[in-house]
Amino acid sequence: MFLIVGLGNPDKKYFNTYHNIGFLTADKIANKLGVKFSKTYSKASVAEGNLDGEKIIIAKPKTYMNLSGASVQSFKNKFKLKNNQILVVVDDIDLPKGTFRYREAGSAGTHNGMRSIVQNIGTDFKRVRIGIKPEEKPFDLADYVLSNMDEQSREIIDEVIDLSADYILNHIKGLKK
Repeated sequence: MFLIVGLGNPDKKYFNTYHNIGFLTADKIANKLGVKFSKTYSKASVAEGNLDGEKIIIAKPKTYMNLSGASVQSFKNKFKLKNNQILVVVDDIDLPKGTFRYREAGSAGTHNGMRSIVQNIGTDFKRVRIGIKPEEKPFDLADYVLSNMDEQSREIIDEVIDLSADYILNHIKGLKK
């Protein structure tokens, strides 16, 4: 079993914001697996699928970004998951827009959603960070991450979401070998 958690905020007003890139990636992965978000448990919208015989749970916590750790902890307890069975997808203001980075473990960095997860389960879980760094330093970081993406940025982000979704699914396949 493998848990993929995309971080974001559940209200519709956040749908097209940089801070919802985790949700958008979770949607893309679900689409690639041919599954829908049709269940709710562990404080999250959930899609369940199968990848080469491995059960995959894709979750979008409804706790809002800064409390995401409560949902991840609930999944961990419910399914008796080890941290190496968990992968979190999150936006990253420190990475160039349109890039992504995979890590097996690490700190929360400056991200409050990751900080919540680290506080709940520790640092030894997999993560994919998708870069959202703007050309110029934003006056207010919160305003930037909660702002709607313009058309050009959305095209860049959609491309990296597709690439990262493929990477995540191929990575999970590779873990089975």
